[in-house]
Amino acid sequence: MTDPLQTYWSKRIERCRAALAKNNFAVYVAENPADAGRLILSEILPGTAARSVSWGDSMTLQATGVLDELGKDDTLRIIRTFETGIPRQEIIERRRQALLVDVFFTGSNALTESGQLVNLDMVGNRVAAIVFGPRHVVITVGRNKIVPGVEAAMQRIKDYAAPLNAIRHAGWSTPCIRTARCSDCRSPDRICNVWSITEKSYPRGRIKVVLINQDLGL
Repeated sequence: MTDPLQTYWSKRIERCRAALAKNNFAVYVAENPADAGRLILSEILPGTAARSVSWGDSMTLQATGVLDELGKDDTLRIIRTFETGIPRQEIIERRRQALLVDVFFTGSNALTESGQLVNLDMVGNRVAAIVFGPRHVVITVGRNKIVPGVEAAMQRIKDYAAPLNAIRHAGWSTPCIRTARCSDCRSPDRICNVWSITEKSYPRGRIKVVLINQDLGL
């Protein structure tokens, strides 16, 4: 007997795949994080001829194991922007440099069924890299990020992803940490500062989206 849940997600993911392809994204589908990692390392990354890489914060990307493998490749120049014990000024400078790498890896806060990527950032380096700079962008997206449209994407981010992201960072103090929902705060730790909506990939194929048929990340 066919698994109804598997059938449901297969159909939704296929609709998203087709919509993303129509919007000029290069699209790949993986069944789990390990499959996504193998796909990125064996097919996507070699096709970019990358000599330099960096990444934005993404729990989904971390789950693929790609970052661990990149660290073993001594042919790549890696710009690390999340190292502990590094002065904040140096981290910001590294994030500026990361906008000129060959490949930038990250996740997405939401993906609409029409094939749009919707993201919200604190500093803006992640959305900046998606928009322009790196020659290639690889985005890993779990099926739980799929929403009907832009309005639903923004609601998902403000009422779910953003509060959870604030909660998981020790030492921050925002109202959403206490209430679990956005209140349009003025906190110095506010993480809801820069929106981006990516309607299409330009040039065609610059942004590569790896859809993963599992619930991953926030």
